[in-house]
Amino acid sequence: MTLNQLIFRNFKKNFKHYYVYIFALMFSVGLYFSFVTLQFDPAMDETKGTLKGAAAMKAGSVLLIAIVSVFILYANSLFIKRRGKEIGLFQLIGMTKGTVFRILSFENLLLYIVSLLMGVLLGFSMSRLLMMILFNVTGIEDVATLHFSVAALTQTLIVFAAIYVLILLMNFIYIKRQSILALFRSTSVAQERVQRMSWFQIVIGISGLLLIGLGYYLSSILFSKVLMMQQLFLLMIAILASVIIGTYLFYKGSVSFLFQLVRRRKGGYLNVRDVLSLTSIMFRMKSNSLLLTIITSLSALAIGLLSLSYISYYSAEKSVEQSIPADFSIAKDENIPEFTDELQKEGIAYEIDKIALQTLQADITGAVSFGSGADNPFAELAEETEMTVISDRDVPSIKVGENEVYFMNQMTLLDSFLKFQTNGEVVFSGKEGTYPLLLKSISEETVLPIRISSGFPIAVVSESMYKEMSWDLDPSLSPEFTQYTGIHIKDRSQVKQADEIFRETELRIWAGNESKYEEFTKQKQNMGMILFIVGFLGLAFLVTSGCIIYFKQMDESEDEKPNYTILRKLGFTQNDLLQGVQLKQLFNFGIPLVVGLCHSYFAVKSGWFLFGTEMVTPMLIVMLIYTVLYSIFGVLSVLNYKRVIREAL
Repeated sequence: MTLNQLIFRNFKKNFKHYYVYIFALMFSVGLYFSFVTLQFDPAMDETKGTLKGAAAMKAGSVLLIAIVSVFILYANSLFIKRRGKEIGLFQLIGMTKGTVFRILSFENLLLYIVSLLMGVLLGFSMSRLLMMILFNVTGIEDVATLHFSVAALTQTLIVFAAIYVLILLMNFIYIKRQSILALFRSTSVAQERVQRMSWFQIVIGISGLLLIGLGYYLSSILFSKVLMMQQLFLLMIAILASVIIGTYLFYKGSVSFLFQLVRRRKGGYLNVRDVLSLTSIMFRMKSNSLLLTIITSLSALAIGLLSLSYISYYSAEKSVEQSIPADFSIAKDENIPEFTDELQKEGIAYEIDKIALQTLQADITGAVSFGSGADNPFAELAEETEMTVISDRDVPSIKVGENEVYFMNQMTLLDSFLKFQTNGEVVFSGKEGTYPLLLKSISEETVLPIRISSGFPIAVVSESMYKEMSWDLDPSLSPEFTQYTGIHIKDRSQVKQADEIFRETELRIWAGNESKYEEFTKQKQNMGMILFIVGFLGLAFLVTSGCIIYFKQMDESEDEKPNYTILRKLGFTQNDLLQGVQLKQLFNFGIPLVVGLCHSYFAVKSGWFLFGTEMVTPMLIVMLIYTVLYSIFGVLSVLNYKRVIREAL
């Protein structure tokens, strides 16, 4: 028999065992090719036409390469381990390690060609669906069509050729380092087994829980106090180190410690379900602690980024409402006719709101708390800051007393650093006199665009106080805006048409002139683009991490098959064994998922207000979707164990 005949016969015989490896390759190729196809699709020009959009697509493709590379290399490591006896047998009959390596390399090449072809077809068919999703989340009105990109195919082939070289290198090192005896034992190496926990392991277990708790606590106070940039950076490093090290120790010792407490409560009387679940998890999870730490940390990162991206996307409309109160904001009177004349020509009905503005120095230290001591960088600003003041005549919803002041346009982000307190004193200063007023209310209601107020609250005083202040303005303060004009379109169906007129004028390029519809469209496109890329990468990591745990469980199920045979011969039914397996898979998939969800929750909670106005709903939606998709792999793992148990006897 020639070497070529041996290769093809061996390939044909083992093809039924290759499905996991083929799936890993095909899925990775399809995932990458579909994403890169979008990157080179002409229809994407409108979406990624900006520098940020193009950079985001390129960064996403690089991260995707890292994800699929790790996934394929891990699948290959499991695959070659399962073939250890076969490799050892080849060497036992006289083949050199170089000959065995050539056989495996040629078989890998055949698998690669098949998987590449199937993956490219899968990715090409997926690209239209992805394009439709992208158009939907960004609000682009276009028809998604299939477009085959030669450039995308070339880039895919280059990337996976490089991964193939890494696989060959991994196989070469594995074959070179393993002895024949080690190869025959490669599938029967026992996991770490101990009969009882030492005090050292108990300390490790408790330390893991304490470090995770410390990380959660530090994240909860991350933005509760205003810190300097260097302090903020050091605190973030401390949080990351505490949580990651704590997660590793959690898998290394905490899981075994907690389950040991459960075993003690049972008094040592364990049924078959306990043996197949608790006992197995206690010691196998310890040996897989590094892998589970990486998966959990990256899962938390993926869920956190997805949550923050969706918070930004979910809050886009409300954010625009808070930053631009009217459909169109025009800062100067002389610019109004240029726009309103065009509206009248097109028969678009509108209303105009005008608000007079004046700027005064204000001392707000009596109405604000900092929470971080006198070294707070906002303390000096609070003693002497410029505030925009308007009359309550221009705000019909409120009535301000003579010696009172209302703060409006309060932003959620600013509230995280400056805590305004009602009944505190605010002292305004003019050229000659001062005007101490009592702060009676703080509201997020928007009366002026954020661009005019620079994100700081607007002071609303009584009409009489406003007039008194206007006679005492400090000439050294020269505000850019002294009046604001808001234009409201009466018929909401004509807002888009009015926006087109606004964009045709030169008003949009001047500071203070804004279109709410245009700003919302921009935010929806930008946030939608980020959400799509982060969501795609998150889905890629979800599937790859789920598959890695699933492959690991497949590997363990084959190792445990002799145990199931013995238990079946002792009289235990398939249902008895399956109950223990189901509980085991609940822990195998549930523990990393729950820990990852907890990590992401505290990470998002610490700084969500930097990204939007609503946290709970977007975060819960992301976590629910992630949990459902992740659970699919747990179900598949149970089905695989069910097959192994059925075949055990």
